[in-house]
Amino acid sequence: MSISLHLLTFFLFSVASFLSCFSADRQYEECRLPLRCVSGSSVFQNNITYPFWGQEIGRPKFCGNTEFELTCTERQNLNIEIKDLRFRVVSANLDNKTITVADESVFEGRCPKMLNFTGDDWFSLSHNTETIDLFDCSSGDPVHALSTITCQKNYTETVTYHFFGSSNYTHNCSKVGEIPISASAKNALLQYDDTNLTIHMEEGFELRYNIDDRVCQGCFNSSGICGSESESGNFQCLCSDKPHNRSCNDDKGGIDWKLKIVISVVAVTVGLAIASIGWFVYHRRKTKSYRTSSTLLPRNKSSEPSSKSSDVEKAEDMLVGVRLFSYEELEEATSNFDPSKELGDGGFGTVYYGKLKDGRSVAVKRLYDNNIKRAEQFRNEVEILTGLRHPNLVSLFGCSSKQSRELLLVYEYVANGTLADHLHGPQANPSLLPWSTRLKIAVETASALKYLHASKIIHRDVKSNNILLDQNFNVKVADFGLSRLFPMDKTHVSTAPQGTPGYVDPDYHLCYQLSKKSDVYSFAVVLMELISSLPAVDITRTRQEINLSNMAVVKIQSHKLHEMVDPSLGFDRDTRVKETVIAVAELAFQCLQSDKDLRPCMSHVMETLTKIENNGFGSNMDGDSNGDKSGPLVVQSPNSVMVKWDSK
Repeated sequence: MSISLHLLTFFLFSVASFLSCFSADRQYEECRLPLRCVSGSSVFQNNITYPFWGQEIGRPKFCGNTEFELTCTERQNLNIEIKDLRFRVVSANLDNKTITVADESVFEGRCPKMLNFTGDDWFSLSHNTETIDLFDCSSGDPVHALSTITCQKNYTETVTYHFFGSSNYTHNCSKVGEIPISASAKNALLQYDDTNLTIHMEEGFELRYNIDDRVCQGCFNSSGICGSESESGNFQCLCSDKPHNRSCNDDKGGIDWKLKIVISVVAVTVGLAIASIGWFVYHRRKTKSYRTSSTLLPRNKSSEPSSKSSDVEKAEDMLVGVRLFSYEELEEATSNFDPSKELGDGGFGTVYYGKLKDGRSVAVKRLYDNNIKRAEQFRNEVEILTGLRHPNLVSLFGCSSKQSRELLLVYEYVANGTLADHLHGPQANPSLLPWSTRLKIAVETASALKYLHASKIIHRDVKSNNILLDQNFNVKVADFGLSRLFPMDKTHVSTAPQGTPGYVDPDYHLCYQLSKKSDVYSFAVVLMELISSLPAVDITRTRQEINLSNMAVVKIQSHKLHEMVDPSLGFDRDTRVKETVIAVAELAFQCLQSDKDLRPCMSHVMETLTKIENNGFGSNMDGDSNGDKSGPLVVQSPNSVMVKWDSK
């Protein structure tokens, strides 16, 4: 048996040597792959190669030149930064060393940032690109303008810039700056073919990149792939055997690689023959011994190979439809749960950004309560949650396996932050959240909560921090159903699974029993956040207004709603905005009742919001949840609904 094991070891070593001769260099293989923009479950591929690279697009730094990094947005658009400006890559012509780019600001409705842009040391305007002058004529009458662009100058100001084509008509206007545009687009504007400057700006303009590709051409001609050293940035030619300085024809030194293959093949052949004979003899002896002992001893299942038990477990996992992740897999995806990758810290745990081996971006939630030993119950609950399908719920991909030392949940990654970020956080920008968008967010959130309630699941922690937004400001509600994974009587302060201050149902404090109406209350606080852009709790406000819910009730009862409406919404200027804001405020007022029995159900909340969004009208809440009463909404007076309120 000992001899056979030695022969088997020799055989495996020979096979490894043989395979190593044929396996291509890792860098060479990685840089052969097409550029990939991954968004959700879809993949966008592009044939852009050297000198361009980007970790987000599947091309490591050694595949390109340091100055030519590309990124990939959730909308599957390639971006490049030049002189601190972000441009969208529209197309590329590697043969001519040109790329066509467009100012990303234009796609977002903001004013162009590329004023007076001429390029940098690496990129310059090509001969196919020209410039045009933009003028601000807010104090004049631009009747002779050939084209215009209306854009958001800052958080509160919208402006219109004009292109004239001739300086004869600009005496009442001030020059804003020059912007690059394609020569064909400029010609079209001068010919009065098109007055929409925005479209031409989105088509982009051509840049020529300045890089000496003569060395790269020599590498390419030798069947290599152009790249660079990750640390120094110096050029290197990536070849199937290893990187070389200039081309794959450089002297490799040592024994010729073809000779290595011949030697290895001979070694493997001899080793295979000897090992086969040894294994045959060993197997016959083992079989005879097993047949003798098996008639005397019962089969011991615990002695089965671990791989078989693992296969059985995997089969069971496939039956329940829950993807299981090993702890090591998620540890690698999050760079050992690197604090710099933290996306948020909530009542149930810390969320980390991660990237799976298949390229998908994920959010990994590391649950605080890792002392729960109910691994099987945990997986059963996750099975229920993964079975939920709604366009406004974050997709739950799976969880950690039984063997994991921690309870981990793996969600889809939503890149545009939370509603709280956009209302009163680091991404706050009123111009990106007009009232129509906020109303859409309210409807989609209500739709998700209605679906959860119909599935007999209480969210338990509805708040603006748990409402994620994608690039188009579509809602993705997170942390749904996490309360199913914890005991309902959990009271530990550090985990606070009962809710978040400012959103907690006051009725819950009285009876310590959550209900669907608890979610309705919390959602009403979110509605008032959408109206006011104020946080749910702010200790810098007056004592009576620290809680936004208390402020809302007091303002509505005293007919002073206008005092807390975000000024950027146009409440005092737009009649339709004013009517719909009042309608939503009245709905929130009903949902904020201390007595849960006075609150509407989530189904009725969603129906009312949908009516408000579609028609500017909604139910006056006097009927039941299935009623069809509708009409102009007026905030109810304090006499119509008496509220006993406790700010605590």
